[in-house]
Formats: sequence, structure tokens, C-alpha cells
Amino acid sequence: MRYEMMLPRQIRAAIEANVPVVLPLGVLEYHGEHMAVGMDTLAVTSALDLLSRETEIVVLPPFYYGAASYAVEPPEGTGSVQVDSSTLHPFARELFTSLLRIGFRNIHAFIHHQTENFATGMPTDLAFKFGARQAIFAFLEKSRGEGWWGDNKMADYYAKQAGGQDPFNWIKIHPLMTRETIGQYPFDHAGEGETSLMLAMCPEAVDMSALDGARWYTASAARASRETGEQGRDLILAHMRSVLDLPQRSG
Repeated sequence: MRYEMMLPRQIRAAIEANVPVVLPLGVLEYHGEHMAVGMDTLAVTSALDLLSRETEIVVLPPFYYGAASYAVEPPEGTGSVQVDSSTLHPFARELFTSLLRIGFRNIHAFIHHQTENFATGMPTDLAFKFGARQAIFAFLEKSRGEGWWGDNKMADYYAKQAGGQDPFNWIKIHPLMTRETIGQYPFDHAGEGETSLMLAMCPEAVDMSALDGARWYTASAARASRETGEQGRDLILAHMRSVLDLPQRSG
């Protein structure tokens, strides 16, 4: 379900059923001459579109304006949009606070940009992780009062945490590709892996006739294929089903 298309009664039903609420998180960044600047975000939105056809999830409007950086190319004439993380994290805090106030407790964000070392973090995902933590702390203190964690009612906190009921799990940020996925699929920038993903999931974002050899990071894109992209797509969907606690598909 697209959140912007939902009626209030549908929102209330999703809250009652604890349906996963998912934010596609990304950037606008130069991906060579042959691929659209929205690739990182399009990979997430395309995967969620496929997932929403097989199960019930709530998909928030995508956020494209992350910290792309100019590490790949300067922005002039290339299209990269850079929003500093110091601006992102207050936005994330306010967004997540609002979602918590609405009543959602099963909130997720997926990001593909700069996630090869996700445990260490990069500006966009760190900003949203920080904003999520701030939102949860503030919401709990406001709704439960100061000293909420130390109250005797919380004596079973660690037992609940082991069972997955920790309130700090209300909001989770995930990479689109895990370390396990990267071990099975080429992870790159505008090369074989990303180009193949777009050929399989969003072919209108690719023009292979525009591919040139001027940049090292696009050289492997000449090997891209829809078949390779479909392998990546399936790995991504399996990961999404796992972290969203959805049934895995067989075959």
C-alpha cells in the first residue's frame, strides 16, 4: 500500500495489524552516462513495488535527497544532489517522531547508497539512524515519563529484548544489500552489478548505447545483463522478507 493513497481507516487497520511501514531512502547521484541519477533510490523503490504485490506492507513516499557527496563527480552538468547530513538528521528525527505519534511500531528504511561498509555507516544512513534513536528516546520519555526504563514495570526489559520486543526496535535502518548478498552479487557503482539491477528492475533508467569507457567505475557495465540483475533482485527480496518478518517464497 502506498501511504499517500491510504484512507484513515486503512491506516488504523495497518497499525492494529502491525504491518511493516517502509521508507525508501536514497540519493540523486551521477551513475555514468548510461544510467539515471536516481539509481540508488530506484533500486529500493522497485524492490518494494515487487514486494508489495505479494504481501501487505505500507510504503512511504521515497526520500531522494540524501547525502550523495561529490566523491564520484562534481555536480556541474552531472546531476548529483548533495544535502549535508547535519540537515538530514533533524528531518529524520521529525519524520520518525510523526510516524510514532500516528501509531506505527514496525518502521523500516532501506538504503543502497554507500552501504558496502554498513556496520561502520555513511552520512545518510547514520543521519537517519541518529534521528530514529532521538525520536524513540523522546517519544518514550514523553509518553511514559522520565525514569520509564528504571521503573519496576520494566524489570523484564532484557527478557523482552531477547524476544524482539525492545522499543528501540520500533525503527530499523537496513542496507538493500547485506554482506551475504555482496558475497554473491557484484557490488559496484554504475558497473555490472548496478546496471544489471536496473536492466532487471527499472529498464527505463538505462541506456546502454550511452555507455562510454571514460571512467573506471563504469567499465564493467559492458558485462551487465538482465539475467544477472534478476539474481540480485531475488537476493534483495529474500533479505527484505527476512528483516520485515514476511514469508519467504519458494522456487
